[in-house]
Amino acid sequence: MDALDLFWHLANFVLPAVGVGALTAALCKLFWRRGLARTPWFTLAWQASAAGLAVLVAGLAITGHDGRMITYAGLVVACALVPWLKAAK
Repeated sequence: MDALDLFWHLANFVLPAVGVGALTAALCKLFWRRGLARTPWFTLAWQASAAGLAVLVAGLAITGHDGRMITYAGLVVACALVPWLKAAK
């Protein structure tokens, strides 16, 4: 595996967390305008993405494989918890 293959493997590993985190932040800013008015979209997006990436790494470490459905379910739950906890403050 050369450097370009390694880059694409890592990018494709991280991309679901970044995509779900950004989408979650956008939808939460749309539907919870009052509760999340003081929190910038970018802050929600990077925090949700970081939580999702942590779940993906944990899923890879526990199951030994990338792309398991249980890992993606955990990704969605982790990305949803971040804005919920922000709005609950």
